[in-house]
Amino acid sequence: MPPLNIQDYANEIKEYFAQNHNSRSAQKSPPHITLQAPFEWQIDTVPILEQALANFAKIHMPVPITLQGFGAFPPRVIYINVLKTPELLALQQDLMAYCEASLDIIDPVSKTRPYAPHLTVAFRDLSKQNFRAAWHEFHNRPVEYEFIASQLTLLIHDGNRWNVSAEFPFLAQAIQ
Repeated sequence: MPPLNIQDYANEIKEYFAQNHNSRSAQKSPPHITLQAPFEWQIDTVPILEQALANFAKIHMPVPITLQGFGAFPPRVIYINVLKTPELLALQQDLMAYCEASLDIIDPVSKTRPYAPHLTVAFRDLSKQNFRAAWHEFHNRPVEYEFIASQLTLLIHDGNRWNVSAEFPFLAQAIQ
């Protein structure tokens, strides 16, 4: 998840979509960059998942993140673009491999297409007509933020929305 000032900006954009383009689905999760696709997990074994994610995070370094401009997955998704840096791509690949090997979490779709990091501001309930109008408005809108992602965040769906469940700091240090 980005720092609070960037979350605030993303939430303002989500609210704009809700008010002006009748798209509210993106408001059902905090602003975030997905590294692992959603998966089902038994709620009573969440401590096992949390320990595994803590173990993963402590052997990885914080990752620089750059958000630049808006992007889209036509005909329904608009997002703030996340640059595909080697560090981010490596982290995502490492996490997917780790989740598969240690937790048996496998997302077949992610194995068939390249990782496309993004921060969603409108999706699912954005009609095709509203997508076209919004994309015309947002496709050249400037936005640029840089930050260091210093932790992984576990989001858990409660049946209605995604909520922060736990955070796991990246603890690995650069070799001096």
